[in-house]
Amino acid sequence: MATIMTEADTRQRLLRTVKKEVKQIMEESVTRKFVHEDSSHIVSFCAAVEACVLHGLKRRAAGFLRSNKIAALFMKVGKSFIPAEELCRKAQDLEQIIDTKRSQSLQSQDSLRKMPRLPSLTPQGVKNLWIRTALFEKVLDKIVLYLVENSSKYYEKEAVLMDPVDGPILASLLVGPCALEYTKMKTADHFWTDPSADELVQRHRIHGGNCRQDSPTKRPALCIQKRHSSSSMDERPSPSPSAREYVESLHQNSRVTLLFGKNNVLVQPRDDMEAIPGYLSLHQNADLMTLKWTPNQLMNGSVGDLDYERSVYWDYAITIPLGEIVYLHCHQQVDSGGTVVLVSQDGIQRPPLRFPRGGHLLQFLSCLENGLLPHGQLDPPLWSQRGKGKVFPKLRNRVPQGSGSSDSVSDKEEDEATDYVFRILFPNSQSEFVTPPDLMDHGATLWHPTLRKSSCSSCSQGSFSDGATPKGCNYERAPLKLLCDNMKNQIISRAFYGWLAYCRHLSTVRTHLSALVNHTIVAPEVPCDAYKGLTTDVWRTFLQDCTAYDENELLRLVYFGGVDASLRKEVWPFLLGHYQFGMSEAKRKEVDERVQVCYQQTMHEWLGCEEIVRQREKEQHAVALAKCSSVASMDSSSQKITHHNSTISNESQSPQSSDRQSLARLQSDSSSSTQQELLDLYTLNLHRIEKDVQRCDRNYCYFTPANLEKLRNIMCSYIWRHLDIGYVQGMCDLLAPLLVILDDEAMAFSCFTELMKRMNQNFPHGGAMDTHFANMRSLIQILDSELFELMHQNGDYTHFYFCYRWFLLDFKRELVYDDVFAVWETIWAAKCVSSGHFVLFIALALVEIYRDIILENNMDFTDIIKFFNEMAEHHNIKRILTMARDLVCKVQMLIENK
Repeated sequence: MATIMTEADTRQRLLRTVKKEVKQIMEESVTRKFVHEDSSHIVSFCAAVEACVLHGLKRRAAGFLRSNKIAALFMKVGKSFIPAEELCRKAQDLEQIIDTKRSQSLQSQDSLRKMPRLPSLTPQGVKNLWIRTALFEKVLDKIVLYLVENSSKYYEKEAVLMDPVDGPILASLLVGPCALEYTKMKTADHFWTDPSADELVQRHRIHGGNCRQDSPTKRPALCIQKRHSSSSMDERPSPSPSAREYVESLHQNSRVTLLFGKNNVLVQPRDDMEAIPGYLSLHQNADLMTLKWTPNQLMNGSVGDLDYERSVYWDYAITIPLGEIVYLHCHQQVDSGGTVVLVSQDGIQRPPLRFPRGGHLLQFLSCLENGLLPHGQLDPPLWSQRGKGKVFPKLRNRVPQGSGSSDSVSDKEEDEATDYVFRILFPNSQSEFVTPPDLMDHGATLWHPTLRKSSCSSCSQGSFSDGATPKGCNYERAPLKLLCDNMKNQIISRAFYGWLAYCRHLSTVRTHLSALVNHTIVAPEVPCDAYKGLTTDVWRTFLQDCTAYDENELLRLVYFGGVDASLRKEVWPFLLGHYQFGMSEAKRKEVDERVQVCYQQTMHEWLGCEEIVRQREKEQHAVALAKCSSVASMDSSSQKITHHNSTISNESQSPQSSDRQSLARLQSDSSSSTQQELLDLYTLNLHRIEKDVQRCDRNYCYFTPANLEKLRNIMCSYIWRHLDIGYVQGMCDLLAPLLVILDDEAMAFSCFTELMKRMNQNFPHGGAMDTHFANMRSLIQILDSELFELMHQNGDYTHFYFCYRWFLLDFKRELVYDDVFAVWETIWAAKCVSSGHFVLFIALALVEIYRDIILENNMDFTDIIKFFNEMAEHHNIKRILTMARDLVCKVQMLIENK
């Protein structure tokens, strides 16, 4: 009885766990509108379902030799159940992709960047891969239901799925989660899935202490690809989740062959540190050989789990492609196992590798020589000795000339301290460091190392005495001199080509960016501090005496410091071109009167047309209503409606005739068909305007019904005068801030007309938007190549379509109204001060402000759209404008080559 109760309790506990996890997932889908694939609830849910499916499973069903019982069970089910068969195929493909990804950790970071992005799974996700895949493919509930219906074939009698009540309940619980949609959007971690933009910014403020802040005077990094890396420390393994995979890859696996492995090999990472022990391994993948050294602290798990991925020891890990190495300087010490110093083609020595005693240095060289074959070899090669295998080459001692004796082979003791220099040769390739034949000793058939009694840290530290032959491992001076000469020539060559690349880089910059900025750099401090902006005192002085301030000086003040809020109503008409700087008050009044007359005349014209449109719509509505009523009502009701409609038509006939005459006067030379086309065109635009006006910034306090009517009047007047362009959604957004500041219909109409001269081309009927995107691409590619590379690789969103709304509305929907005012007046002033394309630099500043967040979270096109949509109206506009001005200055100085 106790056993029966225990089994029942176990079943209920497993079922309760599944219920709880299902509840969590369904709540997350309701509150967040989606569920992330790496959500902690998904991980817990898959574990709970797997526990139920494996409970009471027969050993025969799980497979006697299979470690993954779920995989074995699903493959058995797939033989007789088609959905399970398809699932098995997809899960096996995923497992193969994961294995491929793990093998990639053996390759350099450069090659990793060029490879396609592979799905990243948490360790829990990999563990429950089959359950997760079944869930995301929406077949988990069907497979579990099949197992319930055929439970006697797969389960013992105490299993959850054998229970006539609990089994069907479990299958029913899985229907809900299988009906949901799961997103693959990337997250910074798996505890807070799909964090909001505000949360990403807060995290960056907490953890991003070392933010990138480029000086505006600093030249952008040149995009010159290095042929060879000069520092192995830079090639540290990438951070989570591949850090532990990196350690696992150091051992033998199916993708890469482990040629040599030895622990406790000492390396001194920095001069101010003592040598630390680590694991040295030599790997071979096809023709690529890689040498890796990993500190023991990362191998034996002495670093805590929470700090493992951020451990400082990752900075000490070394990865060296053997293709970069030319020489191996081997130093054998009597009291230790020997040291190897690797020298690359650029002459840079890698940190010495100190082997423990026991012949491990010779074993390493032997494994390296075997790995180089058949495409490469060591020079001189190791010797083979019967009974011992591979040994170091025999020594040839040189006797001073005149002694009368020839060179002799020395049979020194094996513990004699000896230095060797091995060269890695690839006969099929043209080496830059091949020694000319005339520098070789034609009479020597063996290599000539030098005996010495004391050890040295590197080959360059030999002891010399006056008139004596230099001691150490550099006995043959001619090949070494040639090597130094070749390195010198190579350094000079690289310097020249670097200079040439930079000149071409500047030429590209001047070609693509010179038209984006003014070539004269305007300083904010000369003649006075412009960061105070256009103040009331300055403006009053200018109005009293137009010669007191030059127009360019006023624009400089606006560009660097903005306009005082109380002055915007007076200053904006000057900035937009309604007035000209220097106009007297009398001339400004004349302009206002002329604009007022024009505005009133325009309103009279389109109001007459609108009346005709309204009347025509009433007639069409009445006819349609009469038709509907005639079908659904009695004949008497139909006659009453018809009589009512005719009354309406008779009452409105007189004003309609008057309005048609008014329209006829406006179009006196046009035919009736042209008038009809005009009416149809205006009707279409009128409906669009009314729809947009009603929903334009309804939450802003200024837009009461009366002010919305003003907005409609101005927009209809503008469209009436520009029917060839017509109304496009977004125009109301451009007019609204002008009306808020000016609060005058005629003035706002005139200023909006001036503004649209620049903005019109941004709408679909113009071609400016493509130009903006192309210029943004050039700016980021030159000024921030790292960010451009990320954009190019993560789905290639260097088309910059996420900037479309920014350029279309001059950032109006990205900012609150006060910030919109500051940005717009800066853009208008920038045309004369720094750049007529200042919107590009504001857009670039918006991206650069959050560049570290974009890079840290590896954002793709969907991520960056979501991020900036959530960040709308939360930007620090002072910081953005400052960075935009700095970027303009940076481009100007780059073009001037300062």
